Amino acid sequence: MAKPKPPGEKVITEHRRAKFDYVVEDTMEAGLALLGSEVKALREGEAHLNDAYAQPHKNELMLLNAHIGVYKPAALFGHLPTRPRKLLLHRAEIDKWAAKVRERGYSIIPLVLYFKGGRAKVRLGLCRGKTHEDRRATIKERETKREVDRALRRR
Repeated sequence: MAKPKPPGEKVITEHRRAKFDYVVEDTMEAGLALLGSEVKALREGEAHLNDAYAQPHKNELMLLNAHIGVYKPAALFGHLPTRPRKLLLHRAEIDKWAAKVRERGYSIIPLVLYFKGGRAKVRLGLCRGKTHEDRRATIKERETKREVDRALRRR
């Protein structure tokens, strides 16, 4: 008898500008401690990560400014859309990334918010901000890749 396939990832939202504004050095998957109304709002797709970031706070990692919209049927007992949310990680991972944020000037940016196996997860990136020259180099690389692809298609 065949084993059932584990359910895949269902992407809720992603931070599209993150790869343009930051150099992503490392990524990690983390769980989220959410309220029931937040989970239901996520299932409806009511979320965005435009200004969100994670920050160490008292031996924990907190997700700040992530907007999870209000779930209309739970309006009376709902949640605040941009409240701080605890990220669920192992202590060693938290300590390693917190040290890099404190010492080297990195930022922890959420890249993708998704459901995996029925649980809300966030893919975090350990990022360093790009300078103006870095952004121009990225655009130039993208343009040259497009030109090469066009030339190959013509042949």
